Amino acid sequence: MKRKLSAFILFVLALLLVNTGAFAQIIDDSTKAIYGPKTVLKLYEQDVLEGRYEAVPIDTTLDNLHNERYWFNDTSFYQHLGNIGTAATPMLFHMPEKIGVRLGKNVFDRYAYDPQSINYYDTRSPYTHLKYVQGGRGEQVFEVLHTRNINPRWNFGVAYQILSADQQIGPGSQGRTKGMLDNQAVKAFTHYRSENEKYDLFFNYTFMKVEQIETGGIDTTGRTADEFERYEEAPVYLSQASNEESRNNLHLTHIYRLAKENLKVYHTFDYYRQRNEFVDDGIPQTLTGDNRSYLYPQFRYSAARTNDATEFKELENTFGLTGNNKLSSYKAYVKLRNAGTTYSVIDSIGTAASLPDSLLQSGNVFKTLSYDENYNQVFIGGDVRLFYKELAELTGKAEYQLAGDYRIKGTARLGGAYGTLERVLYSPSRIHNFMVSNHYAWNNDFGNIVIDRIGAGLHQKIGKRQYVKLDGHYTNAKRWIYFNEAAVPVQASGNQRFWGGSISHKIHFGPLYFDNFVAYNNTDEANNILMPEWLAESKVYLQGPLFKNALYLQLGVQGTYASEYYSYGYMPVTQQFFVQDDFAVQGYPVAEVFLNADIKTVNVFLKMSHANYELTEPVYFLTPYYPGMRRSFVFGLTWRFFD
Repeated sequence: MKRKLSAFILFVLALLLVNTGAFAQIIDDSTKAIYGPKTVLKLYEQDVLEGRYEAVPIDTTLDNLHNERYWFNDTSFYQHLGNIGTAATPMLFHMPEKIGVRLGKNVFDRYAYDPQSINYYDTRSPYTHLKYVQGGRGEQVFEVLHTRNINPRWNFGVAYQILSADQQIGPGSQGRTKGMLDNQAVKAFTHYRSENEKYDLFFNYTFMKVEQIETGGIDTTGRTADEFERYEEAPVYLSQASNEESRNNLHLTHIYRLAKENLKVYHTFDYYRQRNEFVDDGIPQTLTGDNRSYLYPQFRYSAARTNDATEFKELENTFGLTGNNKLSSYKAYVKLRNAGTTYSVIDSIGTAASLPDSLLQSGNVFKTLSYDENYNQVFIGGDVRLFYKELAELTGKAEYQLAGDYRIKGTARLGGAYGTLERVLYSPSRIHNFMVSNHYAWNNDFGNIVIDRIGAGLHQKIGKRQYVKLDGHYTNAKRWIYFNEAAVPVQASGNQRFWGGSISHKIHFGPLYFDNFVAYNNTDEANNILMPEWLAESKVYLQGPLFKNALYLQLGVQGTYASEYYSYGYMPVTQQFFVQDDFAVQGYPVAEVFLNADIKTVNVFLKMSHANYELTEPVYFLTPYYPGMRRSFVFGLTWRFFD
């Protein structure tokens, strides 16, 4: 309740702090609006690096306003713990984008501001937007953003985001608010261009802090999960456990044109810090002795309390050359990365000898034990792009870590048809190779993973009413590393091969719109990479203006379906999703009824999520032992101010 109240207060304060003139657009003598969506432009750092300086107006459409996936910074399909903002992993396979040293704790990535892809603004007037979503079962999203130009060449902005959710399972979760998640994030950003237009500077600072209460899921000891008539009151494994993650990043890129667009030099600086901490201040006695669960297979330092922490720091400098003309572009760079990881646990048993050297200890009853490791790495890389207008394109990208990892990708496109070849050789993450915990410990020396992928597709507009995207792929992973049924990392001896494709199709007949997505994946030869064979999302809706264009509406139904499969289990101690084969998540459609509306500067939606709750099955699961949300009425709005 406190989180809801604080968010509401922030919402009201934000409204009060906005200039009162914001409630009406600025008008000239002819009463025509001169400030609006077309005078608030977005641009991206990567576009400027590649010589594309065309800023685009902000998006004010109603498309996917109601769709939960579009409330976050990553709109991919994710498997999560049954509520918004919770630990999540992609449902479909993603090729790795980063090589070299990595921490490997990524379950909250989709909710964080990404420093590399933040959009900057160019505004003719101060611009503010408020986004607010409130669900009937405690799900909440809030963001306020304000940006303005200090002068025609210099823009500054700041944003604040809150995600919160209530616990849906466990005794006492019904009839009163029981907070499960608190996620707060900040971003501040600025872009400056010199008067002679030779120099550009991009800077942003991002911060996120998440606290997630860990239940361990429904405790099915002696019973199966579907035997509970009211799963929301079923017992859970943990009562005083939580995961906390904090991360912050400083990002700076500056670009100088030596010979107009033919030759530019640039430098990028990134400092990143991430700290993860798992705490259980009251380990249930039912999880000790002979009754140990899958969560706590052993107690290495304390049978009463767990406090495991990992802190990862990374400092990266990139120095490069880039240029472009009407037929080509190129980029070449050198990247220097310094990274380090610190692991710590508390010990009340006196087993410090089982840890590596360089241990520190403090405290009275509990000793804090820590272990440090550091890395210095050098990368070289670049890309080249040949193109003719929008008709044809040939690109190549490569990056090589000296005496280590590499990635390479080539793409050819003719019209809407394309083909790609990609190979990535990358080292295990730090969580794969090393772990110090009260309940887990390993010190591995895994070999590098190799992934080869072939892809092809067609992205094509058909007439004025249709658009289709066809994508296919074949992927082969060698020396694949995964977390097994015991939630510990292992390296597969054989190859993991899988193939699949997807189709996205949009068509409309007057005011009636159909929007469909279907993906198929065959993992018969990849038993350690878990994906549903079929994944589909379909939407049908009526769209059009009312009351002489004063109101624009979308009224429709959306359904999402994943076929039955053994999805990943979740291990809160290590914040990892692991392979399991004893809990099949059933194939189950989730239906939503929604109404989206555009009223001048306000976009608003109402929806009934999981409208088909209890019509066919009493419960469905996204992750083993973590049920999906029940029926909920959800309200949301986006309110824009242009002064």
